[in-house]
Amino acid sequence: MRHSAIYPGTFDPLTLGHLDLIERASHIFDRVIVAVVEQSRKNTVFSADERVAMVRAATRNLKNVKVEAFDGLLVTYARRKGIHVLLRGLRAFSDFEYEFQMALTNRKLASEIETIFLMPKETYSYINSSTVREVVERGGDSSVFVPPAVQRFIARRLRQAGRRAGGVSRK
Repeated sequence: MRHSAIYPGTFDPLTLGHLDLIERASHIFDRVIVAVVEQSRKNTVFSADERVAMVRAATRNLKNVKVEAFDGLLVTYARRKGIHVLLRGLRAFSDFEYEFQMALTNRKLASEIETIFLMPKETYSYINSSTVREVVERGGDSSVFVPPAVQRFIARRLRQAGRRAGGVSRK
């Protein structure tokens, strides 16, 4: 599809910044696939199935957004889907070097696939999943960083672990 894009990531967990990019992309593209990386070099807290479920719950009102897990090279996945646009977020200048390197690598592997960068709204530019995880681990309130649907997943995880984080919603 010519007017489709893939937004890949671990989304461990999905943040308000991620959701901002997904919502904005849904207005730009006819279809957006949020591609959740199954296996990552990062030590994820949530399983791939949980991360897919989180993103689906947070984006259920966006009719042109599809969420699925993938493994392997992103460009291979994009080719399999027939999609030629990858969407990446840039929060700060510090993201640029890594994202630029990945975009050039992907271009070398698949020259027909373009990478487009979007910046989140300024209010979300400092939020990342690592910070959210650290806030939760230290008993802080993560509800100001993640959508309500994701907060419910975090609260459930804390209950399962027998922990309680200060300020975490118990919905």
